[in-house]
Amino acid sequence: MPVPVVALYAPLNAVLNIALATYVVRHRTKPGEDGEKGLQLAIRIHGNNAEFVPFALLMMLIAELCGGSARWLHVAGGVLFVARLAHAFGMPRKAPNPYRSFGVVGTWGVIVAMSFYCIVLRSRS
Repeated sequence: MPVPVVALYAPLNAVLNIALATYVVRHRTKPGEDGEKGLQLAIRIHGNNAEFVPFALLMMLIAELCGGSARWLHVAGGVLFVARLAHAFGMPRKAPNPYRSFGVVGTWGVIVAMSFYCIVLRSRS
């Protein structure tokens, strides 16, 4: 059974994760206290992405396999990707900031919404 919606958003998020990992590698070569602070921030930005994106994509995949609407899956995938970009952009800025806030709310919102969507889809079958 094809999964055309998740097959779009999984690679987009995978490339973003590699870009964030590259950001970590670049900071590993900067000596001094500022380099250490930058490295720790880069690690947290990458780590946060790696912690939450798999759950969101898994919930999207399950919803798609259960016959979920492509429209809603595209909305979820788009929100997830934009939220992860916003979060990565917002992390270096002083909190609170709208980028980081949207990143958290958007990502967690997709995970929760897709989880409930999967439960609803499952109960209909």
